[in-house]
Amino acid sequence: MKLSELLHGCEYSTITTKSKRQSGALTYHHDTTDHEFGITYSLDRDISGMAYNSQKVKRGYLFVAIKGERYNGHDFIQDALERGAVAIVHEKDVNIQHTELFTGIANTHSVTFIGVENSRRMLPCIAHNFYGKPSKHLFIIGVTGTNGKTTTTYIMKSLLESWGKKVGLMGTIQYMIQDRVYPAPYTTPEAIEFQGLLRDMLLSGCTHVISEISSHALAQFRIDRTLMDRAVFTNLTRDHLDFHGTMEEYFHAKERLFREILDRNGIAIINVDDPYGKRLISSHRPSQAILTYGLEIGADIQAVNIDNSFQALSFTILFQGQRYHMLSHIIGLPNVYNILAAVGVALSLGVSWEEIQEGLTAIEHIPGRFEKIEAGQDFLCIIDYAHSEDSLKRLIDTSREIIARGSKRSRGGSSHRIITVFGCGGDRDHGKRPRMGAVATRLRDLVIITSDNPRSEEPNDIIKEIESGTVRKNYIVEPDRKEAIRKAVAEAREGDIVLIVGKGHEDYQEIKGMRYRFSDKEVLEDLIKNKLNVQNAV
Repeated sequence: MKLSELLHGCEYSTITTKSKRQSGALTYHHDTTDHEFGITYSLDRDISGMAYNSQKVKRGYLFVAIKGERYNGHDFIQDALERGAVAIVHEKDVNIQHTELFTGIANTHSVTFIGVENSRRMLPCIAHNFYGKPSKHLFIIGVTGTNGKTTTTYIMKSLLESWGKKVGLMGTIQYMIQDRVYPAPYTTPEAIEFQGLLRDMLLSGCTHVISEISSHALAQFRIDRTLMDRAVFTNLTRDHLDFHGTMEEYFHAKERLFREILDRNGIAIINVDDPYGKRLISSHRPSQAILTYGLEIGADIQAVNIDNSFQALSFTILFQGQRYHMLSHIIGLPNVYNILAAVGVALSLGVSWEEIQEGLTAIEHIPGRFEKIEAGQDFLCIIDYAHSEDSLKRLIDTSREIIARGSKRSRGGSSHRIITVFGCGGDRDHGKRPRMGAVATRLRDLVIITSDNPRSEEPNDIIKEIESGTVRKNYIVEPDRKEAIRKAVAEAREGDIVLIVGKGHEDYQEIKGMRYRFSDKEVLEDLIKNKLNVQNAV
């Protein structure tokens, strides 16, 4: 593809060109009018690939120098050139016109430099062009919010497949092209990978793509230029303030999906029970179609008569004056909201109620999202990805409701307990740690505070910050996560609920820059079996 085609429709202003070596020196030309070298010479060249990581550059590539959180891509321009880059996108305020920058370059190929205001904003435009604008040929659904994104996308995929569609999915757990599964390093990948996945999904026969859209991705413009047909808002609660700084900035990042990226002919599906959902509705573009969902009266799609138990979740949906009964294997009140969001998208597409219920019934569980672990024990074990104050509270409230309803059915008082194992991730928002400690000890019977992914921090330092917010002395500290889970299982009695919180689907623990194999699910299953073996041997 020609460089001029890659830049079509993108905003750039300064072009500099390195000519071939002359008398052993490097000669630079600088043009601010974008015509002398920019059109007649600099842009009329073939580009074989593109990268923002210099280590991925090959001969003939375009390299986009991005200012990242830990590294500045401008520091790796020479590396990209040595690997064969023929075009460099850089930010204009970075001075790259120094002959020493190219010392040691073995080749003599000319290089085009494109100066831009913001490399990150430029990247999605170039990637969109490079991969043939795939979103123009796909129906794209984006789901954003603090909690519920993963579950909502999985439900949505099942509903659309019951409708006969071929669906691609991008999210926290994995990327899926129909039934093919790929690891997911990020909830929402960078622009090059995002557009590349869209292209692969299109070529594989997908007609619809569902993607979790993280606040980081929105703040970093990763999905800009994507033609978004539906946008879903689940909720917004405190999280990621280590990145965004304030809740306002966090909200404004989420808001971009609806105000700047969602197609004007698309539809927004918004949780009207959430205060930030109400803000989105009040500030939406006048011509934007909106479909609301929630438990409150006035929602376009309203859930009533909710019955939540160990075995199933059932409720009734009120929509346009009609009543529709829903039955789901995935349990918990938060999943009512997740189901409503997915149903909202399905209804906006014309999926029938029969196909909606068929798709919902097909889902047995979502990996690491209020996932029941059953190994023959007489107490309920749940693993969940909850890692914010609000998601922790929702998890507890749902567990309490299940216990209360079970006790009511048995016509006896409840002495069943909720035993919880949780920690907080290192190198993340410190402010939520005492808040989570307060929620856990205020609402739960027994809490075991342990390690999550400490990353570069000391586990005991994180635990102390959690402890600073505790409101009752109903907790113990056990930094070793496996031992913490063992203690919870050993303590559990018939009818109790054991919650293992924070890691969900993850199969590793990140400590001091290294990832070690660790799966809450596998550890929990083994410990339950060991407990049952000991009991049976007595």
